Amino acid sequence: MLDQARQRLAAYGSRTRFLNRSFLDPLPACDAVVASLALHHVPSMDEKRSLYRAIREALSPGGVFLNADVTMPAESDERRSADYETWRAHLVACGISGDRAREHFREWADEDFYFPLGEELAAECLWRVTPLTTMKGVRPSEDRS
Repeated sequence: MLDQARQRLAAYGSRTRFLNRSFLDPLPACDAVVASLALHHVPSMDEKRSLYRAIREALSPGGVFLNADVTMPAESDERRSADYETWRAHLVACGISGDRAREHFREWADEDFYFPLGEELAAECLWRVTPLTTMKGVRPSEDRS
């Protein structure tokens, strides 16, 4: 992913920086943080809240956080199985067999943690097509902490 980002952002030269780090590592001061199909590996909402606080603290006032990731209804929500079926149908439309799609879900279950959109802490949902969601948070301009 970082190689793709380097290629696509090469025209911006020294205005971009790429870091390969753990979610637990301190973040450098920045104007923007972008995550794509990564934060679903954070196993609990408590850990995710800590990460979101670290992102907020790293952002300059007016800085933006964008997160594109999978969100799913809670396990107790009857819509969850329907959302998985929508996702499976999408994978089938991309050329993956329905059985293989279900295998993917089982394989990913030990390392992927999908939370309901309402539990995510981003300030605004910009776009959602089940199960993919793009969320945005902005550190207030007047925030000096």
